[in-house]
Amino acid sequence: MEQIIKELQELKNLMQEQQIHHKEILSLKEAAKYLGISKSTLYKMTFDNRISHYKPSGKLIYFKKQDLEQYLLKYKVKSNDELEADIESKLL
Repeated sequence: MEQIIKELQELKNLMQEQQIHHKEILSLKEAAKYLGISKSTLYKMTFDNRISHYKPSGKLIYFKKQDLEQYLLKYKVKSNDELEADIESKLL
């Protein structure tokens, strides 16, 4: 019986993740799950204006998935090959 409950919960989690991937606008809870961080961490990021967000009613917070993806890709760490190519292009 426990195994069945565990598998049903896993199915429920997978369905929720699928729903998140098909939406363009996410709630705070959905955005936190999408980013893989806690809701409190995401809330602090909005409070500090470190991540774009929307507050249409002045209370509830929403995010564009595109903005979240831009945030994730904001600080690229270049590979050694990319760094070497940059150096070579500057030397020529």
